[in-house]
Amino acid sequence: MKLTMPGLFLKIFFWFWATAIVTGIALVATFIFGPGRVPSRLHSTLTDTARSSGMIALAELERGGAPAASSYIESFERDTQLRACLFDVNGNAIAGKDCTTFTDMLSRVASSRSPEFAVKYGLVRVAVILPGSGGHDYIFATELPAGPRAAFGMDKLAVALRFAVALAVSGFICYLLTLYLTGPILRLRQAAQHLAQGKLSTRAAPSIERRGDELGALGRDFNTMAVRIEELISRQRQLIFDISHELRSPLARLNVALDLAREEKAGKLPFDHMESDLVRLNEMIGRLLTIARLDTAAIPVELTSVNLTELVSQIVDDAGFEAQKRNVAVNMAAPEHCYARGNAQLLYSAIENIVRNAIRYTDAETSVDVSLKLNDQSEVLLVIRDHGKGVHGSDLERIFQPFYRVAEARDRESGGAGLGLAISDRVVRIHGGTIHAENAEPPGLKVIIKIPAAELASAH
Repeated sequence: MKLTMPGLFLKIFFWFWATAIVTGIALVATFIFGPGRVPSRLHSTLTDTARSSGMIALAELERGGAPAASSYIESFERDTQLRACLFDVNGNAIAGKDCTTFTDMLSRVASSRSPEFAVKYGLVRVAVILPGSGGHDYIFATELPAGPRAAFGMDKLAVALRFAVALAVSGFICYLLTLYLTGPILRLRQAAQHLAQGKLSTRAAPSIERRGDELGALGRDFNTMAVRIEELISRQRQLIFDISHELRSPLARLNVALDLAREEKAGKLPFDHMESDLVRLNEMIGRLLTIARLDTAAIPVELTSVNLTELVSQIVDDAGFEAQKRNVAVNMAAPEHCYARGNAQLLYSAIENIVRNAIRYTDAETSVDVSLKLNDQSEVLLVIRDHGKGVHGSDLERIFQPFYRVAEARDRESGGAGLGLAISDRVVRIHGGTIHAENAEPPGLKVIIKIPAAELASAH
């Protein structure tokens, strides 16, 4: 059996990358919005970097006023993509844009006279006091890319938060994936348990069948299996019922004949009836064993190239003698050679059952027409048509079931047990073919068999 895995593989692949991406986004969010602090060993380097840029901005302020300082800061922001602002000691902005982002640091640096550090949106923010040449102090605040160690810091709470977020996000997504994959499996397991308990109508849920992956295929195969099991067990139950029904009549007649024989009043007649019923029972048991063997496929069937033209011609010749009793002609139309791959003995039995059945039920002084040919699908097409009363439409499929009779009383008169067409059906299916019946016009029954044709190389 060829294994294909695109469905589940793609879904698991998608879920894997979805987990990685969502977890990464969650980590970035905690990195940006979560708590953080700058390690003390980096304070000196960050202070010197901020003070260097601040002194240039202050020099520009003292040389050309606020416009010059603003021009420098704009150039600094354009080159570095980092924000910077220059304030007086009271926290009033002198140069820079969107300086309110540094507001929470100004009061602390003004009161402590020491540099202030903070981490926000993944960047380190530094605010320092700068002495002016006229005795006035200024505050310069800027963002600096201080590297991952400064950005993440050594805050245990931040590390624990990020680890918890990653674990929670990945765990939640994996939980959803587990539900998605194991849910159908658990429902299939429950359905299998119900089936094992004898609830033969159990089927996999439609939601599983509609899936486009391997689990959906498994659900559809489960339903196919369940339908087949229900059909086989139903047939078995019906077969047991029919066998008991069919055996009751000949056994009852045997008992009557035995009683008569004991009384020695009827001569040889009881023994003749006993012999007839025993022959009937023996034939019925033989056919039942054939059906059982074909249903279980316990014995492998050897297939060879069979010339169906010769085989069917022999059947028609043999059946012609029986047909003469009712003044019925058996006509055959077939090419000189028509090969199929099959078992000659089984095919002979299957086709003979149908031909003799047609002879039995065609009207007297009519004909049974047998045609054989190759169709366009490389199949052997065999059609057997009688000129009887036909079969009611609702019975056309059921006539291939064991013991099924359309007109029970008439069948018993003819000696039929209702097993011949059942054997034919199983033989045709073993050969990979199909068999069905349909009513014909003028009235009559037409049985159509299709069997794969043999290749030309193997036919000779």
